[in-house]
Amino acid sequence: MSESDADILASVRGKFHAMVPKRLGVAVSGGGDSVALLHVLSRCFEPGQVELFAATVDHGLRREATREAEGVAEFAAGMNIPHEILTWSGWDGTGNLQDQARRARYRLLGGWARAKGIAILTTGHTADDQAETVLMRLARSAGVSGLAGIPERRTIEGITVLRPFLNQNRAALRQYLVRNELTWVEDPSNQDERFERIRMRRALEALEPLGLTVDRLSTVAQNMAQAREALDWYTFLAAQDLSSVQGGDIVLDQRRFRTLPGEIGRRLLVRAINWVSHSDYPPRSAPLQDLMDAIRRGRSMTLSGCLVLHQGGSVWVAREYSAVARKRCKPGEIWDNRWRMVAEDGRDTSGLDVRALGRAGLAHCPDARATGLPVPVLQASPSVWRGGELVAAPLAGMPAGWAAQLIYGGEEFFASLLSH
Repeated sequence: MSESDADILASVRGKFHAMVPKRLGVAVSGGGDSVALLHVLSRCFEPGQVELFAATVDHGLRREATREAEGVAEFAAGMNIPHEILTWSGWDGTGNLQDQARRARYRLLGGWARAKGIAILTTGHTADDQAETVLMRLARSAGVSGLAGIPERRTIEGITVLRPFLNQNRAALRQYLVRNELTWVEDPSNQDERFERIRMRRALEALEPLGLTVDRLSTVAQNMAQAREALDWYTFLAAQDLSSVQGGDIVLDQRRFRTLPGEIGRRLLVRAINWVSHSDYPPRSAPLQDLMDAIRRGRSMTLSGCLVLHQGGSVWVAREYSAVARKRCKPGEIWDNRWRMVAEDGRDTSGLDVRALGRAGLAHCPDARATGLPVPVLQASPSVWRGGELVAAPLAGMPAGWAAQLIYGGEEFFASLLSH
C-alpha cells in the first residue's frame, strides 16, 4: 500500500470515530468517486469489523446505465460485497431532471437501507462537488446555510448519510484508482453544459489561477458550516423561549419574535414553515423577506403551503387550507405527511376517508370555538367523512371516538432546528 493510499484510508476511517457500524451501506454509481469509495471502505476496517452492502440506482435515463450497474455488481462480487440494483422509472419528462433524480435516488437508497437494517449510508461526494456547490450557491446570493454547502452527515429518509470523501479532491481519487488498477465509467452527462453543475465545473478550471481553488472553496464551506452551527444553536434557544406546537402548528410569541436578530428570526420562521409543510426546501428569499415584514406589521400572509396569521399576541404558522383541500386518504394512513386518524374503539372504517375539515365541516362542529384554535387552522385540520357526511373532527371539538395523531410532535420540531 502506498503512503497516499494509507492517508486516504486513515482519513475515511477517521470519519466514523469510535462508533463503527456493524452494517454499512455504500451508494455506487460506477463513476470514479463511488468506485474508489467502495474499494477504500473494503480496506479501511479490521477484517470482520464491518459488513458492507452496495447498491446502484439505475435511473433508466440512458441505455448504457443498466450495463454500468451490472458492472458495479460484478466489481462488488469480486470483493464479496452484496450488491443490488435499484431502478427508478418516475420521470415524466417535465421539471428539473437532476433534482427529481436526486430525490428518487435517496428515496430508493433509503428504502433499501432500512430493509437491510443499515443505519449509515455512504456516498462518494468529494471536495470538488463541495466547491461546485459553493459556486452554485454564490450565484444565487446564498447566505450562511447555502454557502455551508454539502454537509458531511445528514439524515435523509430516516438514514444517516455520510460523505467521507468531502475532504478528498477528485484528482487524488483518480490517482488512487489508477494505482490500484481499478476501472470506472464516465457519465456523458458530466460533459453536458446544459446542467448548472457542469458549467460550474468549467468555471472552477478558469478560477483556479486566481486562487479560487477546490480546496479553498471547500474551506469556505467548512467555515460557513461552523457559522451555521452557531446560528442554529441560538435559533434553537430562541425557539425554546418563544414557540410551542399547538394543533400541529407552530405558535410564536409575537412580541419576543419581533425582538430577535433578523437572521435568527428568519431561520426560526423557515424551519417552522418547513416543518408544517413537510418541505425539504426553504422558501425563496424575496417572499420570505415579505413575510418577515408582514409579521412585523401584524399582517397575515401565505407562503409555501402555509398560512402565517396573527391571533392575540401570537403568530401562527399553520397549514393553508388550499394546500390540503384535495388531499385524501383512508383512516389509519398518513394524511398530509403529518396526521393519522385512528378510531379509538377499533370500529369498522370501511367507506370512510380523511380530508380537510373545511368551512362546510366546521359549520357542523358546535364546540369548535372552545378549542381556542383559529378558524383557518381548524379548516385545514384533518377530519373523517362518509361521503358528504362529517363523522369526526377531533381538533375541532368533535372527536366522536376518533383521535388525530400527529406523526411528528414538538420534540421533533425542536430537534429539526439543530439538524441539517
